[in-house]
Amino acid sequence: MNEVAPEGWLAAVEKLKADGFGYFDWLGCVDEIGRLDCFRVVLVVRNLAQGAAARALSCLLPRDDPRIDTVSGVFAGAAWHEREAAELFGVEFIGGERRRLLLNPDFEGTPLRKDEVLAARTGMNWPGAKEPGESDFSPSRRRLVPPGVPDAAVWGDRDESLAPPEPTEVVESAAGGRSRRRRM
Repeated sequence: MNEVAPEGWLAAVEKLKADGFGYFDWLGCVDEIGRLDCFRVVLVVRNLAQGAAARALSCLLPRDDPRIDTVSGVFAGAAWHEREAAELFGVEFIGGERRRLLLNPDFEGTPLRKDEVLAARTGMNWPGAKEPGESDFSPSRRRLVPPGVPDAAVWGDRDESLAPPEPTEVVESAAGGRSRRRRM
């Protein structure tokens, strides 16, 4: 996979197309939090004249301002993928389509960012909270927390005198499993 800088993204995609990779396959985004403090946009194109040989191109974008040129002028099929990444990760594709694709127009947030709190999971019963035969009042087991729900001390019941949590702190506390005991 070739990695390019954001300012060279569009030129690199145009060069791939000029080199015979004229079939757009896929474009997506990956949240690299925990490894890097950025997003990775990945593009896969193919050369059908060479037995569908594939080339992948990636670009790292900063979390605080993830902006990159659209490639929908080079590959029209990329527009749908860019809209999806824009909605779910908050990446802005400069010159691209800005209409909503998947989420309700009233929805606020970017649900596939790893530092995004999945509040809906805190409001519903989670499978595995009880073993067969256990009652709702069983004192022997602690409540299970679904993946994506951070520790209450990090999000929710956080002491207001503390600074807001860092994105990595939220991610590390949202691993799921047994509920964490509050430290006083």
